[in-house]
Amino acid sequence: QSAIISISELIRTDKNLYQSVNEDINTGTRNLIHLIACSDGLQLTADNLRNVRHYSNTLFNIMRGGIFDNNYQIEKTDFSKYLAKANTKVFKSKEIVIQSLTAEFNLSKLKEIAGQSDDPDFRRLCLEYIPLKFSRRHGDPSRPWNRFSINTQNEIDGSKVLDYEGNWRDIFQNWEALAHSYPEFAESMIHKFLNASTFDGYNPYRITKAGFDWETIEPDNPWSYIGYWGDHQIIYLLKLLELFDKHNPDKLESLFNKELFVYANVPYKIRSYHDILTNPKDTIQFDSELDHEVRKRREELGADGTLLCDENGGILHVTFIEKILATVLAKLSNLIPEGGIWMNTQRPEWNDANNALVGNGVSMVTLYYLRRFLHFFEGIFAASQTEEITVSAELAEFFNRMANTFNQYAYLLNGEINDTDRKLVLDEVGQAGSDYRINIYKTAFSGRNETISLKKLKHFVGISLDYLEHSIRANKRTDELYHAYNLMTVTNENEISVSHLSEMLEGQVAVLSSGYLSANESLILLDSLKKSKLYREDQNSYILYPNKDLPGFLVKNNIPDASVAKSELLKQLVNSSNSQVIEKDIKGHFHFNGNLKNSGDLKLALKEISPAEYTALVEKDFDLVLQIFEEVFNHKAFTGRSGTFFGYEGLGSIYWHMVSKLQLAVQVYCLKAITNKEDDEIINSLKDHYYEISEGIGVHKHPTVYGAFPTDPYSHTPAGKGAKQPGMTGQVKEDILSRFGELGVSVHDGKLCFNPGLIQESEFLTEAKTFDYPDVNSQPKQIQLDKGSLCFTYCQVPVIYKLSEKESIEVQMKNNTVEKLDSLSLDSGISRKIFERTGEVIQVVVHFKESMFK
Repeated sequence: QSAIISISELIRTDKNLYQSVNEDINTGTRNLIHLIACSDGLQLTADNLRNVRHYSNTLFNIMRGGIFDNNYQIEKTDFSKYLAKANTKVFKSKEIVIQSLTAEFNLSKLKEIAGQSDDPDFRRLCLEYIPLKFSRRHGDPSRPWNRFSINTQNEIDGSKVLDYEGNWRDIFQNWEALAHSYPEFAESMIHKFLNASTFDGYNPYRITKAGFDWETIEPDNPWSYIGYWGDHQIIYLLKLLELFDKHNPDKLESLFNKELFVYANVPYKIRSYHDILTNPKDTIQFDSELDHEVRKRREELGADGTLLCDENGGILHVTFIEKILATVLAKLSNLIPEGGIWMNTQRPEWNDANNALVGNGVSMVTLYYLRRFLHFFEGIFAASQTEEITVSAELAEFFNRMANTFNQYAYLLNGEINDTDRKLVLDEVGQAGSDYRINIYKTAFSGRNETISLKKLKHFVGISLDYLEHSIRANKRTDELYHAYNLMTVTNENEISVSHLSEMLEGQVAVLSSGYLSANESLILLDSLKKSKLYREDQNSYILYPNKDLPGFLVKNNIPDASVAKSELLKQLVNSSNSQVIEKDIKGHFHFNGNLKNSGDLKLALKEISPAEYTALVEKDFDLVLQIFEEVFNHKAFTGRSGTFFGYEGLGSIYWHMVSKLQLAVQVYCLKAITNKEDDEIINSLKDHYYEISEGIGVHKHPTVYGAFPTDPYSHTPAGKGAKQPGMTGQVKEDILSRFGELGVSVHDGKLCFNPGLIQESEFLTEAKTFDYPDVNSQPKQIQLDKGSLCFTYCQVPVIYKLSEKESIEVQMKNNTVEKLDSLSLDSGISRKIFERTGEVIQVVVHFKESMFK
């Protein structure tokens, strides 16, 4: 403290130092404002708290996912370094092409030279190049495995550094918000996403500019672990695909059969279906030999050394649809009808507070998102003129087996599915996925291709949707909410039963996001949610799981007398005072040996019981004792810290990212209801829920209620406490998207549209003000705003809303002309200029009828 005081005094008394520090602070502030402006974080409305919160959200979104350096400009020096690190052979073969480039060139030029090349790896590397800066690895420095830094300058020569790295789920979710300000890079993000996923349908842990990382087994590190998350691929990939398609209608079809994609070669081997069924918590082997081989190839070739090769040793190139199918089939091959998607890859889904569900857990959350994913492609395929799709022969076989199974058992969808039929379906799809994986692990891809007719692909998507929607209907609860996660139990060799956990906010968010519910059904769900145990009145918001009283120590590990009476083995052990498995206390109550942590310990203890006279009883009662053990502890229903903690994502805790996901999902229903001209009562009720959820998030809350400054995003709010862990939360992405939705900004068929359905009149200025912003050429600009207006930027072009007597748009161009339109949509030509950040559009003025806000 004395040192800080001394430094402060030195700065105050030394005028030169004071001026220098001041200049550094001012320069840093200007640079930061410029970064935020480039990502559309500046707006001016009458609601100053909302303005500041949007600014903060944008800042933290940039810090999680990065920001583009200079519009769509690419520096030859950085691209050259990237290519050299990615693939030394490609770099050498393309040196002349690279040298011919100017010092700076546009993204369109990069796509042009990629299209002119016959080298598939050069084309791929061009298309997935992303010149980001100001990104870091992971957000929570309190966790021992999270080491990160934000590198902006080379420490040796002070030159600019363009780099990014982040955990898969962090970086891709934050890129979604970033892509709205830089939509021309959405395609690059999609290429990066797909090229870093594996042939067996999953994704590695971290994404970097130089490739990807995977977790390894570290014997001396208790935090080390391996596995694959499930749902991130589906929803985060889908959001990017949806955005890309809205900006570039019909462009996705042009990628269908282009072999521009590759597979990540992560040294994990998912076990066979039989082994997974036997022990669903231990399902992935770490291949140390392959790990060594891949790292060696990376040292020799560059980042491309981590890509999957065919049987001839060359990098395997596959089509866009193959990559999509690999992801979808991985999920569908783990479909447990009426249960969800089986979580059997040693990692939880989006919310790792439920990590103990791995193995026995079945995710309806992933199923809900998969429904939206397939519904999207159903529309894409319906509009397609393509007749045949090319995929690897091995994947074609996998696809055909899955299609045949779904066709064979389609009759089951006419009613409830019993435990026997449920096992029949899982056996078929699970074995198909298993055979596909193991074949590639052993022999690699052959490199041969086969075709699938688009007609057959459409049918498969349709029947897959039938299965998913049947499960959605089966998971509607009696209280009008929907299940989030279920439990599967192999009751005997021929049956799988499904049981349910308590209600979770995540399930309601996911089913709303699935797009399956009608406007009225979504309203019924929201009304029920407000009445449920998930509503937390003191914060006017929603907790992740119902709060509950956890059983105390003395309540646990008590075996009912009737259960002991069922087992000859347990009775004999008690009579013989053998405490290897069971103990009897002085009051005559029965307990399992306190050293038995789980069923694995119990199995080992049963096998080690001595003397030999117990052997026959152990064999006879082995399964019965395990059943009694599970009845006592109910380990299968243990979710993890979500069922035992009272902080973080625990009991009674609000997790603000999930609440913001809820807000965004409800907003979609509001805007859709307005567009579809639903009944006014439904529209107004949906709006009421939306505004209430928004206020619960807290920008207008008093700090004593919020527990912090409400203009900053926070991770969570435990019961009885204020907001915790500021800033580095995925919530910021959802809030940015919700904010643009409130402002009525959307893109359809390549056209920028404005729908004022959720703007509140209180946001329009009550007095004239000045809006300061840097334009796309980084030049400081000012706009004088009148009373009754507001302003924000989109792709760094200022958009001004004014209350008028007539709906219209005026577009001011750089050549001093003004384009006028009698609608609330720009044409595709003007929209394209804005998306491409060409600087040709100076500003857009949108006139709304004042009567719309009355």
